[in-house]
Amino acid sequence: MAKEQTIESLTGKDLLKKVKELDHLSKEEKARACGYYTLTKGGVERVNMMKFMNALLEAEGIQLDSSQSTNGRGGRSASYRITVQSNGNLLIGSAYTKQMGLQPGDEFEISLGRKHIRLRQLNTDGEEEDFEE
Repeated sequence: MAKEQTIESLTGKDLLKKVKELDHLSKEEKARACGYYTLTKGGVERVNMMKFMNALLEAEGIQLDSSQSTNGRGGRSASYRITVQSNGNLLIGSAYTKQMGLQPGDEFEISLGRKHIRLRQLNTDGEEEDFEE
């Protein structure tokens, strides 16, 4: 199997500027000119249109994934499942607390049901919100 060599690709404002300059070219030619291609060991050129289109969307500030990480590094997506740790604790990750808009110091009342754990947020204005585990 031939090993591929990757080429440095344009991103962000540089990518948008270059694409506008190359308005007269086809999509594939634009992608190639912006560095979205690879060369195999045999010298065969392969244009990576998916990476090119995704880079364009990102450069325009368009997010297709509704749950994209806020730190910009990808990372894991929330699975909505947790496991009891070896010390018996349940850890609710930051992906969930951010999604719910929770802040450090927010308090909860815990009530145990037969097969569930209910977290009831205690707000300062006396209003309660339910979050079930």
